[in-house]
Amino acid sequence: MTTRRRWDEEDVLEASRRPAYPALEVRHGMVLTHTGSRFTGAVAGFSAGDRVVLVDDLGRRETFRAFDGAFVHEGRRVALRAPAEPVEAPRSLTASGSLDVGESRARVARGSRIWVEGIHDAELIEHVWGYDLREAAVVVEPMHGADALPAMVDAFRPDRRRRLGILLDHLVGGSKESRIARAVEHPHVLVCGHPYVDIWQAISPHAAGIGEWPDVPPGEPWKEGTLRRLGADVEPGRFWADVLDRVTSYRDLETPLVNAVEQLIDFVTAGE
Repeated sequence: MTTRRRWDEEDVLEASRRPAYPALEVRHGMVLTHTGSRFTGAVAGFSAGDRVVLVDDLGRRETFRAFDGAFVHEGRRVALRAPAEPVEAPRSLTASGSLDVGESRARVARGSRIWVEGIHDAELIEHVWGYDLREAAVVVEPMHGADALPAMVDAFRPDRRRRLGILLDHLVGGSKESRIARAVEHPHVLVCGHPYVDIWQAISPHAAGIGEWPDVPPGEPWKEGTLRRLGADVEPGRFWADVLDRVTSYRDLETPLVNAVEQLIDFVTAGE
């Protein structure tokens, strides 16, 4: 009896030394970082007490054991827990309106690519069209600016099996982007765009939880100007992450963006 009591006391002491991580209910689309690999992605699947599936903004999919403290959410380590309410059955349609056929085998990425102007553009497209892109084995890559686009296209060396689709913001008559687009002429390159200064402006105001997007004068950074005019007293990254979370399907986006992305996906998958 004495020996057993001693072990009980030591077990309690050992447990007290382990860090206690705050419990976090898992929800689809929640962004997590795996502490071991530093892989960051949105939750695409969770098995209580077992494994979590993450998909990053390029469509790469990784599965990890869901150990307490193995993931970081909004800057802190957490212990993942199953939602208190039962999870709804998978939808028959994806966020882009495609038929969801469930898990598919891993695919080797096509030689073709879709380029977008920045990381936020890639995040929004992955959020809505990620399923379609993975099924088609198409990678979306941010260009981090389009000023050198003609030279970048030349370096890519597009051909029939290596097509290139390019999405540009503010593709309207007289804009800098329209001049850049005209400089890119190639039978295996398609440049599409939308009229909005920033891709986030293509999210419908209703979906974003506001009456309308404010007018931001030309030359003023659109995101910063929008936050000032909305009087949003919140960290900018958190504000835009919340807006992204509100987007549940293509119906939450303006039609010009939806049409442009659908055209690009069709174009880059037509040559293979």
